[in-house]
Amino acid sequence: MGTSQAIFLCPGQGSQSVAMGKAWMAASEAARRIFAEADEILGDDLGEPLSRLCLEGPAETLNRTDVAQPAIYVCSVASHRGLIEADGEVTVAAAAGLSLGEYTALHLAGVFDFAEGLRLVATRGTLMQAAAETCRGGMVALIGADEPAAEAICGEAAEGKVLVCANFNAPGQVVLSGDSEACARAVAAARDRGLQARPLAVAGAFHSPLMQPAADGMADALAAATLSPPKIPVWSNVTAQPHDATDLELLRRRLVQQIVSPVRWAQTCRGLAGGDTIRYHELAPGAILRGLMRRIDRDRKVHTHDHP
Repeated sequence: MGTSQAIFLCPGQGSQSVAMGKAWMAASEAARRIFAEADEILGDDLGEPLSRLCLEGPAETLNRTDVAQPAIYVCSVASHRGLIEADGEVTVAAAAGLSLGEYTALHLAGVFDFAEGLRLVATRGTLMQAAAETCRGGMVALIGADEPAAEAICGEAAEGKVLVCANFNAPGQVVLSGDSEACARAVAAARDRGLQARPLAVAGAFHSPLMQPAADGMADALAAATLSPPKIPVWSNVTAQPHDATDLELLRRRLVQQIVSPVRWAQTCRGLAGGDTIRYHELAPGAILRGLMRRIDRDRKVHTHDHP
């Protein structure tokens, strides 16, 4: 990775795919150790060893929220360990992660060790899967909408149901989340305004008030977790600002809020340091964050590490 400062970008749910991590497992002993540790920690909690689900799927199982979240966390950490093994330690300026990826970023910053992070992420995935199964919720991607336009569509289409902005991913790319009927109305309302609207294939209404049961459960899990102050700035999805390294209780509350609050990814990326001495590195799996950065700031080049 060279001698420049690095900012690590950590992917969230939706970046998973069958065979994720395969190249890292083949190339890196450090990456293999992470997958082996994950298999030992989770045991048969997912029905199969996590490493086998990553390598072999099937896709419908890997796409489940309770499987995808720990799988992505493990794959991201494995790629990071593989990078360090190959190139040595690098000076890290900051880290940020999209939704689930915030936990990976916090692990990189030393807030919790790999095992504690995996247990938190596995709990988060299980709670969010359960919340999704108890309500009829969905998500809709709006293309071409800014925040005021997206808020207006929510106001028009909600009709007493839950419908909120859930992700501000990039300029002109906003995701709505809420009750299934309200999401269907939002698609029609957006098209009436000349905007593209596409229902997303997700399990539920993530980052909306319909996830409150998951947030409540996550509050308990985080209260019991051992956390340390972050050693580098880690950006909060909720505030699009770095977490306060002196207030771990506030950090816990922000992670609880994150489950029911919009992800302000575009604002986060604009706030991250730029310049010639900064290199952005997107951890495995996938390259979704590189694509979003092209829309946020084309001058910031993101190096993806889906493969060694």
